Amino acid sequence: MVERALRFGSVAGAYERFRPGYPEELVDLVLGYAGRPIRTALEIGAGTGKAARAFAARGIVVTATEPDEAMLEELRRHVLPTVTTVRSAFEDLPLAAEHDLVYAAAALHWTRPEGRWDRVARLLRPGGVFASFGGPVRIADPAVRASADQARSRFLETDEVLPPDGTPADDGLQWPGSELAGDSRFTDVRQEIVARRLTMAAEDFVGHLATVSAYLELSGEVRTEALAQILAVLPDRVEVDADITAHLARSVP
Repeated sequence: MVERALRFGSVAGAYERFRPGYPEELVDLVLGYAGRPIRTALEIGAGTGKAARAFAARGIVVTATEPDEAMLEELRRHVLPTVTTVRSAFEDLPLAAEHDLVYAAAALHWTRPEGRWDRVARLLRPGGVFASFGGPVRIADPAVRASADQARSRFLETDEVLPPDGTPADDGLQWPGSELAGDSRFTDVRQEIVARRLTMAAEDFVGHLATVSAYLELSGEVRTEALAQILAVLPDRVEVDADITAHLARSVP
């Protein structure tokens, strides 16, 4: 999984252009849950900095970590000066510093499960907050989505990332909340949804798909053909559901 995550650098510019950013409502949710001032934050797998800039805009000193240099270069073009960038995989981060907030934006599933929660617990101050958030961007109209799925099925069975722990989709508490709830070092585990519906040009939706890991796993020619087949069945404008699922937990003091 970690090696697969390093493929995003090849599409860093498209990632920044086509991936939706994070809304104010999400930041409000995390800071409201904290219930006390958040002064420092560490981001795991910051990508091009879409979440980092949202938290930094609230006056939080963010350390954005990312193993891919191409993604970091794109990040540095957009973030505030208060954001410190560190090229590192999560597994290689030094554990000396403690933060008020440790979070991952559509990135936690790329980290290795061995020792994941040990590292998160050590990176948090006592009573500090952990947050993981993200979610797929799905075509809202059922008929249009079915057509796109059929076009994609020639190349990929699915283009979504499955829960690492195999949690069924109909379970009330999804991953990583399902793991956090069973770890005595964390408390007050919550799962919240930030509802979001967006409209984008068909070309932009396909541009977004081109940054999804499942498509990056395809060879160049096959990927180009798959995306062209999907584009061919889409209307000019595509309405998408882009709800954000957030998992929140507090480090036990």
